[in-house]
Amino acid sequence: MMGCDDPEKFGWDRIGEIIERDGVCGFRLINATHIEEIRSELSSRGCRLDTWDVFLADRDTALAASEKFARRSLPSEYSLWPTPTDPESDEVQRLQAMMAGAGLVPFSGSMLTGAIGSATTVVMGDTEGNVAACAHGYMPHNVYSPYHSCAWGGLVAVLESHRGKELGKLINALIISRVFRDLKASHIYELVSASNVASQRMVEACGLRLEPTLICGIATLNQSGRFTK
Repeated sequence: MMGCDDPEKFGWDRIGEIIERDGVCGFRLINATHIEEIRSELSSRGCRLDTWDVFLADRDTALAASEKFARRSLPSEYSLWPTPTDPESDEVQRLQAMMAGAGLVPFSGSMLTGAIGSATTVVMGDTEGNVAACAHGYMPHNVYSPYHSCAWGGLVAVLESHRGKELGKLINALIISRVFRDLKASHIYELVSASNVASQRMVEACGLRLEPTLICGIATLNQSGRFTK
């Protein structure tokens, strides 16, 4: 998915071409006061804008809160698997299938493996060889963005049969640790819909707080479904 941080600088003609070609365009860390202008512009192009709240933390704050989860020993029935490296592997396809089953639109294999940019993926498996939980982080902003040092964290999913064991908090804490350690991010943000109370509690437990001045959205054609709950 193509995306932009400032529609006015990016240009609505270019955004329109992207939506016409791909049927989708992302709007990342947009000033919340501009969101209705963007929604109106998109509506005139036969599109809608789905939005997510932004939860944000700097390195010190996020790590201080997350370490109490990340340092816990894994229960004996779970293990951390190596980060996948082959975008076309069966392992990646199983990971994507698990995300889809949890209600998420999975990223491409190239994104999940870091083949096309700075990224990291945490995968937790169970003793039967199933993907029990996962999360992903990457650096989505280029050098022209004021947010170029910020990492995005998300795609947090837990297999239904393993829920209720705080694996979501654990896998989220692990991805937070990795984006700061491996990707050298200064901040991390995660996106949560206003109605998703469980995810809000998860990211807040890891030190992130709602940033009311920012919002993220995805423009899609009116008949398209929402990307995540």
